[in-house]
Amino acid sequence: MTEMLASVADAEEAALVARGGADIVDGKDPSRGAIGALEPDVAAAIVRAVGGQARVSATLGDPPYQAEPLIARARAFREAGVDMLKLALDGVALDRLQAPLTALAHETPLIGMLFADEAADFELIPRLAALGFAGAMLDTRDKRRGRLLNHLDVARLTAFCARCRAAGLMAGLAGSLEPPDIPRLLLAGPDVLGFRGALCVGRERIARIDPQAVALVRDLIPRERRAGAEASNVDWRLIGRGLAGGEDSPEDLDRIFVRDFVIEAEIGAYDFERGRRQRVAFDVEAMIRRVSANPSDMRAIFSYDVILDAIRIVAAQGHHEFVEGLAEAVAAMVLAHERARSVRIVARKLDVIDGAVGVEIVRRRATAGASAGMATVPYRRGS
Repeated sequence: MTEMLASVADAEEAALVARGGADIVDGKDPSRGAIGALEPDVAAAIVRAVGGQARVSATLGDPPYQAEPLIARARAFREAGVDMLKLALDGVALDRLQAPLTALAHETPLIGMLFADEAADFELIPRLAALGFAGAMLDTRDKRRGRLLNHLDVARLTAFCARCRAAGLMAGLAGSLEPPDIPRLLLAGPDVLGFRGALCVGRERIARIDPQAVALVRDLIPRERRAGAEASNVDWRLIGRGLAGGEDSPEDLDRIFVRDFVIEAEIGAYDFERGRRQRVAFDVEAMIRRVSANPSDMRAIFSYDVILDAIRIVAAQGHHEFVEGLAEAVAAMVLAHERARSVRIVARKLDVIDGAVGVEIVRRRATAGASAGMATVPYRRGS
């Protein structure tokens, strides 16, 4: 499951986001940038305010770091009760601070910060793991230059998360994230999504935390349901009308579609098709269970970006022998969404003939939550 990290400036904000369901409360000074550090006594007050409802992290401030002050500051935060520490590093800093960082990583879980707006080097991930770090997090340093997805697309973010998992590290994503980004970023499989501006009044990161904004972000990140627990956002009026719970009827479902979306992918079984990209066009229709009677509530919306990003992610995952495999992988990713009931995909190769060749498949979500296969229907359209 993906956890929610909420960045706070003081104990009052910490108590608010903890009550709102944040999994990690992150202490930092937002007026001083992406990793502006608080004083240890403020961090101690945050820990007391959270009261064990969530884990607490804190930033160690901007580099450059010097070994002795860095260790002293880290230990002060640890004594304040902070569970994890975040710091920004590059290859030069890792070389220079290898010994003290290794020692520090044995005392306190460390999270290495990489910045998408500064050409984040994914080759640092295995180096962080070798030093004993607990995780790596992508963020943006200059908040004026846009959010995370302005710098790296979902396919690249998926690759980051996969590399972290392969190295045994927690993968975190942050960087001026907005509520509509959440369903898209969940496709990348992060362990943590981090927020500040999206939780604040007017979405101004130096403003105070807005409880309603916290509730929206919290509801958009699925949580593991405990036995006997009820979802906080269940609309009981919909239960009574048959729009939530039980079997879905056709009128309970919305059709979300993408048409004529063209992307390049490495695809083909012939030798001459290897190492080259071809255009593939997608038509996708997903049947989505409706969960709210209010179409203006973001919690009720299944974004077409989820479908577009699923296609982008699959297309970026190396060479595909057959268009059928490409379509199957996209279908599986769309059906992983808990509200998706079925998906119809038409995938057409555009560079084979003067026209198109391809496949049409329909896949349905099984009652157990996995997709159930149906017969694959070949598809071909002339010019």
